[in-house]
Amino acid sequence: MDSAEIIFKYFPSLPETQKKQIEQLGGLYAGWNSKINVISRKDIENFYERHVLHSLGIAKVISFKPKTKILDVGTGGGFPGIPLAILFPDCEFHLVDSIGKKIKVVSAVVEALGLKNVKGIWSRAETLPLHPHPLQRGTNSQYHFVVSRAVTELPEFQKWVKGKFLTENFNDLPNGILYLRGEGGMDYKTHDLKNYFSEKFFETKKMVYIPA
Repeated sequence: MDSAEIIFKYFPSLPETQKKQIEQLGGLYAGWNSKINVISRKDIENFYERHVLHSLGIAKVISFKPKTKILDVGTGGGFPGIPLAILFPDCEFHLVDSIGKKIKVVSAVVEALGLKNVKGIWSRAETLPLHPHPLQRGTNSQYHFVVSRAVTELPEFQKWVKGKFLTENFNDLPNGILYLRGEGGMDYKTHDLKNYFSEKFFETKKMVYIPA
């Protein structure tokens, strides 16, 4: 498995607590991956580059302000949500996946890291407004941003998250979708991750921003 040093190369000023949490990720996911295949065998060897650093591409485009609420749709084992939650401890993250065993991994990793700002939710994204949860008692599930790593085509994804955005804006970008994918589209604001990371893996990787 590759090293957490690749993260510190691009995020050199992290507090010690966050550095330790990032260093823990490798062992935690290697252990869980031996029981539940949440990351492909090929990618686990490049775990920090292809999962953690890729997830943090979003943090090169926007630095979430405290109290931002973020929904990670189709999180799988916790990406991009968990790396982002480590970087932004004053923000609230809800990580959603329709596969229960993946949310089991998310919850275990969150507990092991001591993250207080993350909740894993076993649900389909489309049904979330019907199921208020403890972190938002008495409200529907609405957020400032929705993040994801290419779980479906963007037009379909937009349907899944329609109506899930809060109206208040206080970040440098207006509320919207932040979507990691291999290619952009003419109708969307696209950021090339190769502009932030020099590794060959990022040559074709992009982050798409769509205002709510």
